[in-house]
Amino acid sequence: MTAADDQGGSLRRTITRAFAGPAPHGDETVGATRISNVTVNAGKPVELTDEPLQDFKAKFTATAPSGIASGDMYLYKGSYDTPDAVLYGTWPAACTKVNATTSTCEAHFAYIHPRWSLGRNSFAGTWKLAAWAESADGTGHVDLHAAKSAPILRDATLTANAAPEPVTKGKTLTITGKLSRADWETLGGHHGYAGQKAKLQFRKKGTSTYTTLKTITTDSSGNLKTTAKATTDGYWRYTFAGTSTTAPATAAGDYVDVR
Repeated sequence: MTAADDQGGSLRRTITRAFAGPAPHGDETVGATRISNVTVNAGKPVELTDEPLQDFKAKFTATAPSGIASGDMYLYKGSYDTPDAVLYGTWPAACTKVNATTSTCEAHFAYIHPRWSLGRNSFAGTWKLAAWAESADGTGHVDLHAAKSAPILRDATLTANAAPEPVTKGKTLTITGKLSRADWETLGGHHGYAGQKAKLQFRKKGTSTYTTLKTITTDSSGNLKTTAKATTDGYWRYTFAGTSTTAPATAAGDYVDVR
């Protein structure tokens, strides 16, 4: 949108189109304005618990021969034309000048409470970042509908407990645990994640590397239970690799004294 007054002043700003409006024709590039080096959460998956006041950042580099006047971005789930969900930055992106032609634009997605900001567990998974920038002289701009893909995942927790402690050498240890993940729809924090595979691992006292012994599947409540023979002092734990909707998790090692 552009505007001018009778004193010769002018203003040009890019606004987000109404999703109910006509479908766009795809990415748009006018002139030599370009966007590159797009990152979301420093390249790491966004892992959201059920707690309020969570945040992450996204940024990109924008260039134009005359420099960059402004730029911004938002995240969406589903298709660009009819998204299932949208996350906007809490404030307009800040574009910091690097040199005469280049700026770095950064958006802060703050004060996120998944129950209110998202509201559905089904929104966990791959999101896309729409990004745009405008040249300083107003003659060029770029609008990318899917500048980057980013996983926004449900946080997971995992526990492990080996018993009895201490244990006689050669006797059987029972290792229990529970895999849970954040619920974005209801109160109550994390709930058991059923039917998922977790690896049982052991680290001998005085070493730094865990060895995988077997793979266990969680029951209908997310519980894990298996047995192993006690041979030497060390740490027992479960580890979960994560899924397309849920973050990975590793339990703290539970030390067992073997006598």
